[in-house]
Amino acid sequence: MNETRTMTRQRPPGASRRAGAVVCAVLLTLLNLAAGYLVLLAHTAQPAGPWDSETAAHSDIAAGLALALTAVTTLLTWVSLKAEWLRHRGWFALPALLALAAFLRLTLLAPDL
Repeated sequence: MNETRTMTRQRPPGASRRAGAVVCAVLLTLLNLAAGYLVLLAHTAQPAGPWDSETAAHSDIAAGLALALTAVTTLLTWVSLKAEWLRHRGWFALPALLALAAFLRLTLLAPDL
């Protein structure tokens, strides 16, 4: 009997893990940069006076979006660590700091009107 075998290409065992690590690292870096930009916008917005409630509202929106984005980033970091694409728990540090900065801007450091 003549059997035909289909040759399938096998990946090295660490190749998919490395590819996952690169994708996760790039995605998390981009999300952290976006959240950092929103936090920067929220902290640099200063109302021109007591009549400028629009600037204060925009600052609150930017801080709220940054807070939501850091929550998403934290969840994706957790998934990446559980899947063992990333190894270091240090990936949680930046979203935590950005979330703290956004939360402080929404509460204690809110612009005065």
